[in-house]
Amino acid sequence: MDGMTRAQIDKAESKDFAIGKGPLRPRDAATLLLLDRTGSRPRVLMGKRHQKHAFMPGKFVFPGGRTDPADGRVPATGDLHASELAKLTALTAARFTPVRARAIAMSAIRETYEEAGILIGKRRSFTTGAADWQGFARHEVAPSLEGLRFIARAITPPGRVRRFDTRFLAAWRDSVALELPDGGPTHELEELMWLELDDAKEADIPTITRAVLEELQARLTKDPDLKPGGDASFYRLLNGRFRREMI
Repeated sequence: MDGMTRAQIDKAESKDFAIGKGPLRPRDAATLLLLDRTGSRPRVLMGKRHQKHAFMPGKFVFPGGRTDPADGRVPATGDLHASELAKLTALTAARFTPVRARAIAMSAIRETYEEAGILIGKRRSFTTGAADWQGFARHEVAPSLEGLRFIARAITPPGRVRRFDTRFLAAWRDSVALELPDGGPTHELEELMWLELDDAKEADIPTITRAVLEELQARLTKDPDLKPGGDASFYRLLNGRFRREMI
């Protein structure tokens, strides 16, 4: 995607996004690349979005969605590694605080539960007044951020009815405390499946999703354990072209 013009991006993503006048300012969002390393090759969790969605209808995606600022106030049993927090706050405006970065990371965990029925954390008593986190309290799972790794960031180009500033985070399946057999309460993702990375790239996925999978493969080649503080990529439109910067 690096170097593509806005017209080329619009053409490539015409089936992924509803094109039209939308918000000028993208909203914070997060998505999680949950990885299973029990086999000979890593697999990633993906699901199919409903056709009725204006944003990426019918596409296979990772669990994720918009960040609620209240997510940053929910307690966690393990926090972000300091180097991951530093990466998340890099190349951001002065008003972007560590609390906001933490909210984004927590929203990736919440959305993974809501869409896939997978709770990341530790099995122990957990209480919170936040309505969207009562599933964790009910199943006695305290969320944990310590296993999350920042892989990429991408800002949706202008001209879409939805725009997001999305952080792509990865975690190993080892960090999962509970997997519900019937999926998540929102059922936003259909056909949940674990795919090897090469197979995932061949699925019906958005252009940015394929780019992030390639970033992940390159990272795993150099660092198969995904140690904290690894390089992350930042995709955004600059001077009429989609650019990739390193964080």
